[in-house]
Amino acid sequence: MAKHDSTIDLVFGLDDKPRFSVSVFAALQHVLASFIGIITPTLIVGGVLGLGSEVPYLVSMALIVSGIGTFIQARRIGPVGSGLLCVQGTSFAFLSSILAAGFIVKGNGGGPEEILSTIFGVCFLAAFVEIVLSRFIDKLRHIITPVVTGTIITLIGLSLIKVSMTDIAGGFGAPDLGAPVNLALAGLVLITIVIFNRFQVHMLRLSAVIIGLTLGFIASWSIGKVDFSGLSELSLIAIPVPFKYGFSFDFAAFLPIAIIYVITALETTGDLTANSMVSKQPVEGPVYIKRIKAGVLADGVNSAIASSLNSLPMTTFSQNNGVIQLTGVASRHVALFIAAILAILGLFPIIGGVLQQMPKPVLGGATLIMFGTVAMAGVKIIAEAGLNRRNMLICAISIGMGLGVAGVPEVLSAMPQDLKNIIGSPLTIGALSAIILNFLLPHHLDGVPERVEEPVEAAADTSGDIGGAREVPRAAVSSPTNS
Repeated sequence: MAKHDSTIDLVFGLDDKPRFSVSVFAALQHVLASFIGIITPTLIVGGVLGLGSEVPYLVSMALIVSGIGTFIQARRIGPVGSGLLCVQGTSFAFLSSILAAGFIVKGNGGGPEEILSTIFGVCFLAAFVEIVLSRFIDKLRHIITPVVTGTIITLIGLSLIKVSMTDIAGGFGAPDLGAPVNLALAGLVLITIVIFNRFQVHMLRLSAVIIGLTLGFIASWSIGKVDFSGLSELSLIAIPVPFKYGFSFDFAAFLPIAIIYVITALETTGDLTANSMVSKQPVEGPVYIKRIKAGVLADGVNSAIASSLNSLPMTTFSQNNGVIQLTGVASRHVALFIAAILAILGLFPIIGGVLQQMPKPVLGGATLIMFGTVAMAGVKIIAEAGLNRRNMLICAISIGMGLGVAGVPEVLSAMPQDLKNIIGSPLTIGALSAIILNFLLPHHLDGVPERVEEPVEAAADTSGDIGGAREVPRAAVSSPTNS
């Protein structure tokens, strides 16, 4: 069983209270490491689904609910919250399913409000899947094994690559699709991120995405591809309004999102285990299990709060574990400062308005690496589970089904529309295929048992972290299983 990492020298432990200046400095570094991961999913959903003027408000809500979620996770309210220095942010894992839900509504003639009503309604109800699972998260390893989790996460990353490449070309419906200037801007961002990601200085690696996007944004502004004229029309303050766009439900949209909540519950288990290690807390025994269950419960509760306040589902970010290593500050009291900073940033829609002006090629240059990293994290989980014949069959069939339906949707043309909406999602058909095959195929197909009980080093991080803060393995202990 894994123990906490004795090589980490903490300046402030979990329950220490650093002075104000230290807390603010540490909090700013956590915000820096997670800011892009928090806002990018909203920018992608807003751009792909054509949500237009709603995007600044949605970005504000993403920041505010991340602050609320971080507070709950660290403060620990009753049985909710791990009590660790954890940052809650918008999860990339839900992107493909949320986009699919939006396109279902759009295909039925719905506008931005109908799209958001369905997305937030479905995400709110599906959050209770994770809330329920949190009570027996340590038992899920027998159902959702590493080969299933790795296959699903790989599909998530691969299915989102098309979104990145479309943005690199100029964005959906762009009149200059594929123009050399678009490719050049995306290339500038991509190369910048790669260069800074290779630096040995931790802060530069943590800031790689922000630096790349900033340079791309400045380059775009210098050639006239950024227009700030609409910022004057934005309201001064963004006030959270519960279910501002209404509340709608669609089962075809619900199923794939519910599946992702199962995966993020396991992902959060890995993140909290790694956080416990760097914070020199137990990673076995009743205290650890209680902390994991409370943390996953907080993830579900925070996602329900996020949906009710018009934001996308949240998860525990893993890149902040690297910040704890960097600063030596594991005090959960710092999370209160992080929460305050995020909430204050979210109060001002102009932040979202400026970010909305970021040209699609600039955003695409960054998300290409992010989504590719998600896919490779899934591949790593599969490899660590063991590439025996059984696992290879599960992965090959499931990924083939998912990408096949995505590439040739006409294969389902003869099916009823409702059924087509459900299994037409690459993620849904791939996930169901992996789960069913995992049940049906013998566990010793080629005489080599699947390594379910062994610790697995780095589970997938679908929060979009590519800043290099992965020195701590997202520990896979034998119970509960990490994602």
